Amino acid sequence: MFQDRAEAGEMLADALEKAAPAAPVVLALPRGGLPVAVPVARRLSAPLDLLLVRKIGMPGQPELAAGAVVDGPAHEVVFNDGLLRSMGLTEADFADSIAAKLEEIENRRKMYLGGRAPVTVEGRTAIVVDDGIATGATVRAALKALRKRGPAAIWLAVPVAPGDSLAEMAPLVDNVICLEVPRPFYAVGAHYRVFDQVSDAAVVEALRSVWDSAAPSTSG
Repeated sequence: MFQDRAEAGEMLADALEKAAPAAPVVLALPRGGLPVAVPVARRLSAPLDLLLVRKIGMPGQPELAAGAVVDGPAHEVVFNDGLLRSMGLTEADFADSIAAKLEEIENRRKMYLGGRAPVTVEGRTAIVVDDGIATGATVRAALKALRKRGPAAIWLAVPVAPGDSLAEMAPLVDNVICLEVPRPFYAVGAHYRVFDQVSDAAVVEALRSVWDSAAPSTSG
């Protein structure tokens, strides 16, 4: 049981510091992943960026993930091909949904990051951080898309997740760091004493605090 996301982030930072990733870049899944990622980025003295993902729902079943759109230098769309085949659908059937999700991602990137360009991950250890994983559908999409950006390695770092979801992630990453793998697993929030919704304003404030502390001093 973690007190809150900040405490979970400090504990995750302890584990990652011991693992000593080479040339790390920390990528948070907003919004809940950011308060966890901030202590990690600070401890590793690593650049911090967001990995923006929007789920593409099935027609008439928006909670059932047909795929996901993932942010990056070039937007990536990842589909659950088996599900599409079983329903007699093609990627072209989701053109309008993809356009809407791309617009949502663009709006969120502007809101959170302003005109700041995505951090380069090529040749570096990309550490994907979230506050926990349940089914992991959008995380899997994010990992698949991230691989196309050419990192030297992808690490997945989360405070809590079920064992079956971690097993599904394993082929997509080079290393997994998960502090708690409870059995049975009910929900991510069940493992936090405080699990409030993270606001857009809190995301912006957290990002600014990290960037400001990383900026070179102009005094003296």
